[in-house]
Amino acid sequence: MTKAFQDYYPDDLSHCYGCGRLNERGLQLKSHWDGEETVAVFEPGPQHMAIPGYVYGGLIASLIDCHGTGSAAAAAYRAENRPLGSDPPLRFVTASLAVDYLRPTPLGVPLEVRGRVEEVKERKVVVSATLSAAGQVCATGRVVAVKMPEHLIPAPSR
Repeated sequence: MTKAFQDYYPDDLSHCYGCGRLNERGLQLKSHWDGEETVAVFEPGPQHMAIPGYVYGGLIASLIDCHGTGSAAAAAYRAENRPLGSDPPLRFVTASLAVDYLRPTPLGVPLEVRGRVEEVKERKVVVSATLSAAGQVCATGRVVAVKMPEHLIPAPSR
């Protein structure tokens, strides 16, 4: 298995609850390229329950959000013909997140998040996403991600 997009984030930018590899209590979402799409798989546990048997909508939004910003970073590196993790680091934050819930999302099965990069600009990347369970799309989303403002990047990463 190749390293995930999030595995290339510098240590001081790897604490996000949704995708930070250094956040032991976080979700630690891992995203990869699958051709021209991006994909991440996450298996929710009982603590991610909304009502018995179904996933909490906030978790679904978090998965779409973190997969979107990770996909944005990977797309920006790709657009610049740079390897993931090369300096200076390209890190993105969410400017806008829209999620549509199409059907209840069951617990007990892996969730697959797929992203499609719609637009790559110098400071902005737009990613559309689907979240599926057992082959059925349960939610769709759109993430507008922007380059992390320089004042938020800790000094060791500059």
